[in-house]
Amino acid sequence: MKKVSFFGMAALSLFAGQAVVSSVLPMTASAARTKVVLWDAMTGPYGKSLDNIVNQFNNSQSKYTVVRQSQGSYATLNQKIMAAAKSRTLPDISQATYTQVPDYQKDGIVSSLDNYMLHGKNKISKKQLNNIYPGFISSSKWQGKYYSVPFSKSVRVMLVNNDLLKNLGFSTPTTWNDVEKIAKAAKAKGDSGVGFDSSFDMELEGLSAANGSKFVSNGLKVNFAKPKVLKPADSIYNMLHNGQAWTAGADIYGTNRFAEGKTALYFSSSAGVTISSKTIKKFKFSTAVFPSYRGHRATEFAGNDLVMMNNGKKHQAGVWAFMKYLLKDNVTRQWAEDTGYLPLTKKARNSTQYKDYLNKNPLFKAAADSLPYGFQATAFVGYNDYRNEMLNAIDNVTTKKQSPNKAFPVAAKKMRQTISQNNN
Repeated sequence: MKKVSFFGMAALSLFAGQAVVSSVLPMTASAARTKVVLWDAMTGPYGKSLDNIVNQFNNSQSKYTVVRQSQGSYATLNQKIMAAAKSRTLPDISQATYTQVPDYQKDGIVSSLDNYMLHGKNKISKKQLNNIYPGFISSSKWQGKYYSVPFSKSVRVMLVNNDLLKNLGFSTPTTWNDVEKIAKAAKAKGDSGVGFDSSFDMELEGLSAANGSKFVSNGLKVNFAKPKVLKPADSIYNMLHNGQAWTAGADIYGTNRFAEGKTALYFSSSAGVTISSKTIKKFKFSTAVFPSYRGHRATEFAGNDLVMMNNGKKHQAGVWAFMKYLLKDNVTRQWAEDTGYLPLTKKARNSTQYKDYLNKNPLFKAAADSLPYGFQATAFVGYNDYRNEMLNAIDNVTTKKQSPNKAFPVAAKKMRQTISQNNN
């Protein structure tokens, strides 16, 4: 399995490997405006929606003009940020995962938002702050200061081939025990029951969190080889090596195999549903909230935040103005409806407009219904190195057929060393 060595969680990039596309919006205002350069990795319908929102912001006021420059993929974006930091040519604002923020802060690449977010006439009020879902805004803080705001957020959901599931004699599963039964029944009939992307790490951390333990706790204690992680890991391992489930391997994403109608269930990023809804034509499919485990439900948030780059204070007021604009209920609702990403605020999620949208587009309802169960993984300096150790362990389970009881303790030891070296 190819390591994800960029952006920590890497937002499970839907666009990795695509050609770099640079989209610079023309300035539509006088030279008196302050130009704010935005770097992102949005392409396709996601990039089109962001173009529209940038234009709306530019037309909503007369002080700033945001100029969007898409880097085409998260890998390229991260590489360019690191190069720009060395050459002191950083943009003003950029997409980044919250897990990358600790390293960016340590390297002096990002600036704290506190002076704008918590102080001054354009600060965000407590009421506005409380309107943002806690699972999103909690990860925006690092060492007591805000360094990011949430933006393109997704969650794991379950895609369901309703015809195949019906033929197996099952309804949409609500528990992991149901998933195990479906996987076994599908194998008995020569079909694949469950599909994952190239790695099942996010599904596993969701199950582990429901079982009472994240891979790394907020106190930086490594739980990766603890029973609460190993138990659900064994379940996935058994399904994989009994031929009841599969991972996408070199394909990275399992959408293609699911689209062939050969899989009853497929676990995907909610952001990927937008593409799946346009490409899957052979059968009708539905989506469902990630199943509960032992009576509890948890699903890991992924995606990107926006950070203010440390390139001087000249453009920072404009950066914050754009960030705050994106947090408006109507703007985050528009972004969610256009892309399949999640609305960031409670008011947007519960608005009449968004509810009407979900009624007309039921494939996106599972993601919205997942908001109360979402959590973020623990971020820390050196997260990327830790994540590579975790992905190596998952790879050993899927390709080398090592049991979690063998692979995970070895990885956990290396994780502890990595975290200790970077955070002491």
